[in-house]
Amino acid sequence: MTKHNWNIQLQNSPAGSGELVKKNSKQIAVLMSGGVDSSVTAYLLKKQGWDVLGITMIIPVSCGGGGDRACCGADAAFVCDELEMPHKLIDVIEPFNELIIDNFAKSYSKGVTPNPCVDCNTLLKFSLVWDVIREHCGVENLATGHYARISHTDTGTFLGRAKDKTKDQSYFLYGISKDKLDKIQFPLGELTKIEVREIANKLNLTVADKSESMELCFAGQGDYRAVLDCEKINLPGAILDMQGNRISTHKGIANYTLGQRQGIGYAGGKPLYVAKIDAKNNTIALGSREDISTKIIKANYVNILIPDDYIPEKQIFGKIRSYGNPQPCRLIAVDNSSMEVEFDEPIFAPCPGQRMVLYNNENNIIAGGVIIE
Repeated sequence: MTKHNWNIQLQNSPAGSGELVKKNSKQIAVLMSGGVDSSVTAYLLKKQGWDVLGITMIIPVSCGGGGDRACCGADAAFVCDELEMPHKLIDVIEPFNELIIDNFAKSYSKGVTPNPCVDCNTLLKFSLVWDVIREHCGVENLATGHYARISHTDTGTFLGRAKDKTKDQSYFLYGISKDKLDKIQFPLGELTKIEVREIANKLNLTVADKSESMELCFAGQGDYRAVLDCEKINLPGAILDMQGNRISTHKGIANYTLGQRQGIGYAGGKPLYVAKIDAKNNTIALGSREDISTKIIKANYVNILIPDDYIPEKQIFGKIRSYGNPQPCRLIAVDNSSMEVEFDEPIFAPCPGQRMVLYNNENNIIAGGVIIE
C-alpha cells in the first residue's frame, strides 16, 4: 500500500520559527514526540550545522487520551520554538489505525504476540511518513531520538547497537530498508540517557524533566487490552497442562503471552509458565521453563541489512526480545524471506509474532524477522 490509500495531511504548527531555507543542502527532518530524547536530537543536529525541521505525528488515542502524552504535539512545538526551528504536524491517524492498531488486535486474536513499535518504525516512520516529508518538504534526510548507531565505512553503511546498551533500541529498527541508512541520523547513539538529560537541563528545555513514557503510545496511560475489543480474544476458556488435561479457566487469550508466569490464576505447586496459546480452541497450556525453552528458532518476513554475514554456519549473535544482550548463535538455513537459527544455549519462550534480530561481532544488525512456531 502507498500513501495514496489514506488521507495524510501535513499541517503547519502554531509554534516553531519560520520555514527551512530551501537551498540549504544540509536539511533534515526530526520526528519529535515531545519527549526529551527527540528534543535533544533536534538540538544536536542544529548544533552540527543541519537545517532542522521538526515533525510530530498525530496518531490515534495518544494525542487525545489524556496524561503526559496528550500534549506531545504541543511540547514538540514549544521545543522547536525554543530552538528557533520550524515545526509541522503530520496526520497519520488512518494508516496508524490500519497498519498498527488493527494488526495489533488481529495478532492477539491469532494467539501471537505483536510488536507495534517495530511495525510503526518499519511501516510508518521510516517509510510512509518519510515519503510524505520528502514529497511536501523536499527534505531527504531523517532523524529520530532512538538510541542506535549509524556507522559509515568503506564497505557500506550499517545500523548497530547504541553506546548505552541499557537504552539500545536498534532491535526496533531492524526493518528499515538497507538503501535508506545513508540518509538517517541517530545522534543519541553515542550518548547515555544521563548525558541526554544533562544537555536538556543545560538548555532549560521545557521537556528537560519530562518523565519517560513506557506504555504503548496508542494506549495512552491505559492497559493495551483497551484496544482489543474483539469478544473472541476476551472470551474465557480452558487452561490445560502439557498433556491436554483441563486444570483451570483463563480470562481470555489476550491476557496471556508465552513465558508468562504472573497473573495466570493457577498455582501448580511448582513454577509454571504459559507454554502454548491455541486461538482456534481458545485454550492455553502451562508448562515448565524447560518445556518452552529451545535452541532452534525460525523467522519469516526477513529484512537483510548485511548480506555478506547472512550465510549458514556463520557464528553470530541473536536476540528475541528488545532487552538483554544478543546471545551466541548460528544461521542453519536462510533464504530471502526466512531464516532458521540455532542458539548455543536454549532460549526461553520465543513468542510467535515477536522479532528475532541478528548481530555481527561489531554489534551491527545482520537481519531480522518475525518469529514463527
